[in-house]
Amino acid sequence: MLEQNTLGELKEGLLSEKIKLEKDIDKIAIKTDEGYKAKVEDLGREEDDNAEEMEKKEAAQGLIKVLSDNLNEVDEALERMEAGTYGHCANCDEEIPIERLRAYPAATSCVKCHE
Repeated sequence: MLEQNTLGELKEGLLSEKIKLEKDIDKIAIKTDEGYKAKVEDLGREEDDNAEEMEKKEAAQGLIKVLSDNLNEVDEALERMEAGTYGHCANCDEEIPIERLRAYPAATSCVKCHE
């Protein structure tokens, strides 16, 4: 079982990561009911401009997907902390080693189950 001070440190790290991810997403996206939509400047009406806009939008959407997936993992880890299940493997229910949690605080599985 994780000690309270260790759990507090991990929670602090997760909260900092959450803030960073939210700021990163806010720079490139607008939140909608369906999730996040890329902010892309209108470059004009020419066909080449539209192609460039689409290319930028697709690249931004890919980055938004990665960032929002990471944000969801962080939120889920914080929820597990509140529920008292944080630090236990979702597959085998064994404790996840503290070294793994320090390296990847949103981990849901031990190294053995992850492989």
